[in-house]
Amino acid sequence: QVQLVESGGGWVQPGGSLRLSCRASKITFSIYDMAWYRQAPGKQRELVAVITTGSNTNYAESVKGRFTISRDNAKNPVYMQMNSLKPEDTALYYCNAHINTLNFWGQGTQVTVSS
Repeated sequence: QVQLVESGGGWVQPGGSLRLSCRASKITFSIYDMAWYRQAPGKQRELVAVITTGSNTNYAESVKGRFTISRDNAKNPVYMQMNSLKPEDTALYYCNAHINTLNFWGQGTQVTVSS
């Protein structure tokens, strides 16, 4: 059974940084586009960042210049470095792997930004 396991969430003060990791098992990681989504309480899940198999990236406007998604196909994980965090970044962050019509999701890792 495919598993995506996120880690690296936590509490941080505004302006701080966190690095999220997502490790996939039982899939050929390198052939999947990978993405991070987030969902804040009372809001819809939104795409934060995506990285293709060729390492092309795209970001939500709200995180451009602050978040960086990366992947290491040899070692499996996908990362998201989050800098200059703001209270509005508070959400449950989900890892996603997708190819064609297949989508796999992790359970999420909570990020809380507050003073």
